[in-house]
Formats: sequence, C-alpha cells, structure tokens
Amino acid sequence: MVGKVLGIKDLEQFSSRRSSVYVDPECDKFFELPLFIAASSNDITTKCQCFQFSPGKEPALRSFTEIQQLLQQAKKRDVKNILRENSWPINSPIRSQLWPLLCGQHQTKQQMLDGFYWEMVHQVFGTTELSEKPIMLPAFVDATHCLPYHLTSTGRAVADRIVNVLGYDCPDITYSPVLYPITSILLHFMSEEEAYMCLAGLVGSKEKVFINQTKLQHEVTWKTVMQIAKKHTKSATSYFQRICPGLKLERIFMDWCWWILAGLPFQHLVRIMDCYFHEGIKVLYRVALVILNLFHKECQSNNEWSPDNIKNDIGNALIKFCKKIPVSPAKLLHAAFSIRGLSTQYISRIFIKTEMLLKSRSVLTSGSKQLIKSRSSDNLPTSQSQVNIQMMSHTLTIREGEKSPGHRAIAMGVYPIHNLKSQACKNEDLFTLWSWLPVRITMYQPVLLYTTEEHGCSLTTFYVRVEQHEPTLLMIKTCNNEVFGAYCSSRWFERNVKDDKGQRQAYFGTGETFLFSLYPERAKYPWVGIEGDKDLGHSSELFMAADSKMITIGGGEGQAIWMDENIRFGKTDSCKTFNNPPLCPSGDFEIRVLEVYGFVGI
Repeated sequence: MVGKVLGIKDLEQFSSRRSSVYVDPECDKFFELPLFIAASSNDITTKCQCFQFSPGKEPALRSFTEIQQLLQQAKKRDVKNILRENSWPINSPIRSQLWPLLCGQHQTKQQMLDGFYWEMVHQVFGTTELSEKPIMLPAFVDATHCLPYHLTSTGRAVADRIVNVLGYDCPDITYSPVLYPITSILLHFMSEEEAYMCLAGLVGSKEKVFINQTKLQHEVTWKTVMQIAKKHTKSATSYFQRICPGLKLERIFMDWCWWILAGLPFQHLVRIMDCYFHEGIKVLYRVALVILNLFHKECQSNNEWSPDNIKNDIGNALIKFCKKIPVSPAKLLHAAFSIRGLSTQYISRIFIKTEMLLKSRSVLTSGSKQLIKSRSSDNLPTSQSQVNIQMMSHTLTIREGEKSPGHRAIAMGVYPIHNLKSQACKNEDLFTLWSWLPVRITMYQPVLLYTTEEHGCSLTTFYVRVEQHEPTLLMIKTCNNEVFGAYCSSRWFERNVKDDKGQRQAYFGTGETFLFSLYPERAKYPWVGIEGDKDLGHSSELFMAADSKMITIGGGEGQAIWMDENIRFGKTDSCKTFNNPPLCPSGDFEIRVLEVYGFVGI
C-alpha cells in the first residue's frame, strides 16, 4: 500500500481528532489506525486496511454539510450512496455530527426538550453525578456481550447509565442484546446525551428496523438471516451442513450478529455503522452473507480453517475468522451491497412469514402435554393466556403515544373490552376474537372507525374513515344473523399503491391477515403459509384487494369475503389463501351491520 508521508506534528493532530473522553487513548494501537511516517525519519511505517492514500492526493470525501443539505432536501438515496462509498478515516470528526443527524431522522416522537436526558438520569439515579459503584444493568441486556470496544472505566459506566435510562424510558424493551454494543460504539464519537438521543431515534423508528427489542424479534431475525443465507449463500450453508452432519444450522445462525459486532475489527465496524444508521438492519444482513461466503472460500484454501479444525465449533471459528478478515472495510461493504435480489420487500416477506410461523407453533410434549416455552416465550401467548383473556381484557392498560421510545409510559386508565358496544356481536364473542389477535395488538385501545349504523352504506365513506389505519378489524352481521369477518394487517390505502410500471397492485396485505367466524360457528382461519415454509404459490398470498366498486379479502379459486360498493350485498367462498369454508351456509349474504375497528396509538 502506498502511503502519504505525515510529519510528527501532522500525526499528533490526526490522532487527536477522536474527541470522546470515554475512549482509552491507547486504543488506536488496537484498532490499527494508519501510521504513515517518512522513512527518512527512521520511524516504522505500518499498513492500514481502513482507507488508502495516493501520493500527494487526499481521498475525495464528502462533507457533513453536503450530507445535511441532501437530507433536508429528502434525497435519501443520494445520502445512501455517499455513505456506502465514502471511507472516512476511523477517527474522522465527521461522525460526531453525522451519526446524530442520521439517527435523528428516524425519531418519530416530538423533539425532546433540552435537558430531558439529564432529568431522566436524575429520576432513575437520584443524581446526575456518575456513580463510582457498578450499576446494575437492565434485564434486556445480555451480560455476556457488553462489548466496551476499549472504552475507559468511565466510558463503560456512562454506557451502563445510558442503557438504564433507556430501559426506564422505554419499558417495551424486554430483550435487546445488541443495544449495549451500539451504545459503546456511539460513545467513541459523541457525548453521553447525544448517544442517548441516537439510541432513542433507532429504537423509536417506525419505517425501518434497527434494534430488536424482544426475544421474539431477536429469534425471528436470526431465523430470517438463516432463510436468506440458504438462498444467497447456498454453497456455504451446504458446505457447513456437509462437514458437520450432526449440527443444525440454527446453532450457527443464532450468533450471526456477533460475527459482526464481536468479530470484525473496529475500523470495519465503524464503516458498517455509517451505513447502518441510515439504512437499518438490512445492512447487517448483507454483511453477514459476505462473511459466510468469505469464510467458505478460506475454508477451502487455508488449512487454518480446514474441516477438522472447525467442525466442532463453527460458530466460534466464524468469529475468529472475522477478527482477521482478509478484506478491507471498503471491499467488505462493496461486496455486501453488490448482492442482488435482496430487496427490502423480499426481506420483509421472509421476516413476516418467519414471525407468523413462530407465533403459530405451540409445541406439546407427547407425555406430559405441557407447553414448551420457546426462546421467544416472553412475546408469545402462554398456556394460560386463553383462560385469562377476559381478565387481561378487563385490566388492559393503554400506554400513551406510539411505539417506544417515548417519554415514560403513562397509564391512560383502564379500557375494558366489555365496554365496547358492538351491534355485530356479543361481548363473549369479543373476548374470543380478542384472544385471536396478535399479542402486541391487544395492548392498544380499540376504536370504532366505521359502522353502517352511523355512517351509512357507502364504500367511499368506508375509505375516508378507514383507509389510513393499520391494522383494522372488520365484523359483518348478515340479515340471517351470521357473524364473521377479518383481521386486515395492512392499510386499505394500499389499493392505490402502484408498481414500477405504474400499475396498481391487485392484491396487498401480509400473512398476519386472518378470517374468523363467530356465529353460528366459532373458528379462526389463519393464512395457510404459517403452517410451513414451502412455496405455496401466488394464489396463497391474495390477502386484500379493493377498488371503487368492491372489497375482497382472500383469493385463489374463490373469494373468502366480497362486498359491493353499496356495502349491502356480498358473497363468501372457500379460498386458497386461508383454506376456509364459506363463512355463511348460503354463500351469498345481505349485510345488516358492518363494523370496522382500528387501534389507538399504533
């Protein structure tokens, strides 16, 4: 590598750019920062994998002001390309401004008042002084992965305090092992308060996923990575299964995030964070796939990673490999972003399908018939949940605001389900229906958005009152007193979304959508895709469709629910999407009442 010659004075200025007071000043040696000194001065020249100089010419790097202006102009794609291509030095001062800007754009709450963080610190600890005694960490932290990245003891104490305050302010977080390492990374480039604000933006993002906050999300994520890897790194996954026939792939992928956070050199990690803070967790997915491919190639050419040496502990071998990964940060990112067919929509589809599978499985032992708790049991219905659903409904506390983070959750009072005055079904039917909803939805207050009794029988009125809400619950009572409906996972506004060719999509929605019948039969009909991960074809994914003349739910050799533009007549058939029978015996029905519910705070 060709290096630009730096004098001693230049080197001192270069090394002093790291402004954080929480970082061990000796850590630059560990991180292998560039050290280019004239050979004539009899000093040693070391190599750098972080970025490359050419004689007499500095790399053309974009400035913070340029990126800030692009974000203000909503040119997020341009920002994405700049972040991917600009290899700022690891200790560049740009990150002290850039990272707070990137994280802040995801904040969905009103901007926190000045001094909010320190007020929270005082509430939690009774003082803003940093304690000399160790602080007990929140339960959502994984104590085995509190990676400090060469923070000083003061820096670690600050990281401990930040995650404690975040846990207090965001009680929805129940399991988040990556939160502490990201906190440590942020403290390399900014103050304690700024680091907290960055985390608040990441945790509170609604458009993109950055940090998993429950055991269910954590498990769904690593299983999503595994499913993606089976398709995009087929040779690597087949190789690992071949050399370790008794090892399940799950054991390898459970630790996928630690290949990156605990394995990669810090200069690689910082460059990944540049992109991650803008694009979200999909950046980590891509990097993980590249790591698998690189490791697979090394296993075939390097005796250090021969099958005999790694077959007993591939997971640990992967992390060791990452510590001395043979490519620069720039090449790693270039390979990651060169993977084709890995769109956000594709990842979301795999994620939702995996989540539905996990939520739908209740594994019973053949002997005792006791429910086996999964790794994500904190977020799945327990064996008692069906019995206690009425009690839970009577004592449901609604949290103020949206998804965390937000100011400390404030109880808005108790909202009992039996207070709902439905014209379509009885209270006992509501309890049954409530037990079928996704668990997270039961934490929100239901609100009647539309009813034919009050708002008339018009599809136009239906759209005006309902289309921006997600999810929605439709209940139909026919003139023959049959009661049935659907939980619709997506906004009805999506009927207007157009594809790349400018055509409106015929069907939309996700596998969380389900049908139900309450009278004369009580039954739930979930998406057929949650029963297995094989490809069921297009007809199994026809969840919702709508236009100015009709509404349809479910498709494939029939429509589960179809209603006309006057919301007066409808029909119901069996369909492939939900594998349901007709929801009323005659198939055709006349609507007596249609009610549509939304959920406050989502």
